Amino acid sequence: MKKQPNLVVIYTDDLGYGDLGCFGSDSISTPHLDALANSGVRCTNWYSNSPVCSPSRASLLTGRYPHKTGVSRVLAGQRAKPGGSKQSTPGLPPSEQTIASLLKPHGYRTAMFGKWHLGVADECRPNAHGFDEFFGFLAGCVDYYSHIYYHGGWRGINPTHDLWHNEREVWYNGRYFTELVTEKAVDFIERGSDQPFFLYVPYSAPHYPMHAPKSYVDRYPDLPPDRRIMAAMISALDDGVGTIVKALKAAGEYDNTMIFFSSDNGPSRETRNWLDGNEDHYYGGTAGVFRGHKGSVYEAGIREPTIMSFPGRIPEGQTSNDVGAMFDVLPTFLDFAGIEPPEDLHLDGKSIVKTVTEGAESPHHQIFWEYAASQLAIRQGNWKLTVNGRDDNKSGLQPRDPDLPEVVHLSDLEADPGERTNLAEQNPELTNQLLADLRSWAEQLSPTPS
Repeated sequence: MKKQPNLVVIYTDDLGYGDLGCFGSDSISTPHLDALANSGVRCTNWYSNSPVCSPSRASLLTGRYPHKTGVSRVLAGQRAKPGGSKQSTPGLPPSEQTIASLLKPHGYRTAMFGKWHLGVADECRPNAHGFDEFFGFLAGCVDYYSHIYYHGGWRGINPTHDLWHNEREVWYNGRYFTELVTEKAVDFIERGSDQPFFLYVPYSAPHYPMHAPKSYVDRYPDLPPDRRIMAAMISALDDGVGTIVKALKAAGEYDNTMIFFSSDNGPSRETRNWLDGNEDHYYGGTAGVFRGHKGSVYEAGIREPTIMSFPGRIPEGQTSNDVGAMFDVLPTFLDFAGIEPPEDLHLDGKSIVKTVTEGAESPHHQIFWEYAASQLAIRQGNWKLTVNGRDDNKSGLQPRDPDLPEVVHLSDLEADPGERTNLAEQNPELTNQLLADLRSWAEQLSPTPS
């Protein structure tokens, strides 16, 4: 057995908290993810550090709050240019260290297969951030079969093909992207090596466009059309997870592999899901009892279904209610690997190894969120305070009307996980304390880029 463990991240896109069997779904079958949860720990109070794609991924890979990485907003409207030409666009700066770049000096092979969404300029791409191998797309989404980007204000945009192997554009027309990602991840595992590896598998499912093979759609004949496609996309993802786990076992690597599974943010209500402009047609997946959606700092936008498995290290069959977040993954991986982070690496996340192996309490006293220059939130224990939280039928990407009065909402998440009852007026001292701490934290935020 290798001295250092293999480390795997399987990341999904716009997955609802209530869309997995092990997190309460009664309409979508996810046997492989349910089995993964049974093999380790199901985390019920785990958060993304942002309610949208790019900042969430930046925190996951760097262990830092999004604004500190230079990726505080979704990188909308970016498109990779065929031929790999340079583009002066925002993204994860070259100065930021990632899980991959930190593990490489310690003998790790590093690979990523799936959605990047952290910049298309050469200096922002996966190979520039520590990944030996990359296969996938660079922008926010692609058609699942043509791998063409249509969706940035889709009626007036010039479609752009966006599929790459390292720095080379590649073509797999007609191949379902979720299955391609699984295939590439399995191939990486099967190639084998005496080195430990870090494998990052950010599936794009179940993010729009709503595409799924007929074989998966046919598994759900009794669901309404929109829910049926969502279920099919998640089933394809679930099968992919099962295939990756099977490959790890066949290669003799499973018992020495830590697997982290989660989603970048909650379910989408964006009209682009169906490209028809009908805001009432489709509302994405389900977040169960939680309030809000993608783009909201209410729970549905940031609380994510999360699983961790590491045979022999993480006791199986656990449910953890302790608070954690994506920026904890990097320090946790380094801890499991026995690697001390560099002294000049300023992390916001904390290792939760003792939490998942020994039942220790969460290392976090407070966690903060910001989105779209108007929404703010703080969690302290079971208390959650939001400022200008969004729960309308929009994605949360639109600016809030500055003339509206500020809305402060305080919830006891243990008694009211759906954030339905505002306790701010009943708890003025606590509300003022949380507001003061939130304001103090928010002072460090950089101005939102235009």
